[in-house]
Amino acid sequence: MKEFTVLETGKMLRVALSGEIDAENADEFFGAFEEVYAPAPCDVEFVCGGLEFIDSTALGTFVKISKRVRADGHGLRLTGLMPRLKKLFVICALDKVMEIGA
Repeated sequence: MKEFTVLETGKMLRVALSGEIDAENADEFFGAFEEVYAPAPCDVEFVCGGLEFIDSTALGTFVKISKRVRADGHGLRLTGLMPRLKKLFVICALDKVMEIGA
């Protein structure tokens, strides 16, 4: 993962993602998320326009994050996914678990 950039905190946590999320850095990604989310749980939006690659481990990490956020009564949304990455979420029916926006 190249970048995990917090864009906004407060009523919503907005984070821009870029680069790759895979088996090598999925734990780092989850840790970075927890570091900013845990002190003030809220709705989460990942802005994924710069995200170039994800693997099955990354998909699992997004599910883990979704469960964590939903357990706190909040929602998770992904926006700006490249069409080929969005297709992975849809094929795995993850668009039923989390909101996949434009």
